Amino acid sequence: MTPDSIESLFTRDSGAFVFARWGRPIAPIVFGVEEPTLRVVKGAFEAVAALAGHSLAETDPELGSNCMVFFFRDWAELSEVPDLDRLIPDLGPLVARLTAAKANQYRVFRFDDSGAIQAAFVFLRMDPALAAQPAEELALSQVVQVMLLWSERAFAAQSPLAIAGQKVILRPEIAGVIRAAYDPVLPAAARDASHALRLFARLEAAP
Repeated sequence: MTPDSIESLFTRDSGAFVFARWGRPIAPIVFGVEEPTLRVVKGAFEAVAALAGHSLAETDPELGSNCMVFFFRDWAELSEVPDLDRLIPDLGPLVARLTAAKANQYRVFRFDDSGAIQAAFVFLRMDPALAAQPAEELALSQVVQVMLLWSERAFAAQSPLAIAGQKVILRPEIAGVIRAAYDPVLPAAARDASHALRLFARLEAAP
């Protein structure tokens, strides 16, 4: 990784550099899956949180669960989730746009006053492409993508995952960025591209 490649991971389509990590323990909850898949998703949260040195929690004092992962077959199902429209502004128009685009995933973040991630909502429409992925691969990929506020194009050309032997793992350079991003010395949010240099310095210093 170079400073420029790190910077690109957090540069939005607008050209703005926007970095954010979680500013509180993550309290995940998963909807729409059976117990075996639930265990896989929770295992992915535990693994990535351990990598980052960040905490998980059973509940969030303000929100109860602050990271909600929804698995479903059709975007229209979101309109039937009780009170979801209170958590996701303009849910109806959003569902219409995602349906028209034939999207199979979408993430929404909320931030606290400091700009740190306060909550995240992950929506996964299990079309043939997503359904064909092994549960471990799908879960790890999604958890990685809510661990930081990556740019829209961060993983458009290359997945955050890699194959090592017979096992799917997080790409070492992406794991390094996550680990560096959660260095407690660094701020939880940044809007200056010079933050990429600080992340790069921690990658270089890593054993």
